[in-house]
Amino acid sequence: MRGYKQEYCPIVRASEVLAERWTPIIVRNLLLGCETFTEIAAGAPGISETLLSQRLRSLERYGILERHANPKGRRWLYRLTSAGHELQHVCDALGTWGARWLDAAPQGLDPGIVLWAVAKNMDPKMFPQQRVVVRFDLRDAPEQNYWIVIQRPEPELCRKHPGFEEDVVVTTETAWLTKWHIGRISLREALDQGIMQIDGPPALARAFARCGGQSPFAAISPKVPENLSVSHS
Repeated sequence: MRGYKQEYCPIVRASEVLAERWTPIIVRNLLLGCETFTEIAAGAPGISETLLSQRLRSLERYGILERHANPKGRRWLYRLTSAGHELQHVCDALGTWGARWLDAAPQGLDPGIVLWAVAKNMDPKMFPQQRVVVRFDLRDAPEQNYWIVIQRPEPELCRKHPGFEEDVVVTTETAWLTKWHIGRISLREALDQGIMQIDGPPALARAFARCGGQSPFAAISPKVPENLSVSHS
């Protein structure tokens, strides 16, 4: 690894470990509870298996994660060490700064990755039954449906029918789904304006409204830097 030749500075030393492409995303996914190679990759669309393997080995070498035998398969489970869990503060600071100062640019997003994040931020204990299946119908992507199976220990996003009866159907568009997730519009406002529609038993619809799904940075009000001249695309 080529260093910055400023190893006396802890910011430099930390940057050599964490500032590589994809590494913060991998750490974020681990903090969200991803443990398997497949789960980590699902939250990092576009990364190759080779590069993900390299990044995981690097994080293990620096003591940020540990590998454990997976009792359900041949691959490993990846779990953060104490040093890795302490990176929650770093990710929180990055997310807070990004939510406040950078345009979210929701255009062109993959609805699947947005719904992956929605599922990761849901609390299944809010529902009156052990398993609730929510189908998402996107008006701008009618050829593709998504399902979130909300159950303990954690909800799961499915790109194919999960094989369970659907309890709730949410109809919206990708841009509005994204804006709701990042806190640019509340669910109540989206429902009142017809931007989002929730169909299902009233108790489950109310539970969906309470179960979360928004980004942990959704409550942060965005600001525009002075003399901003760079557009994000």
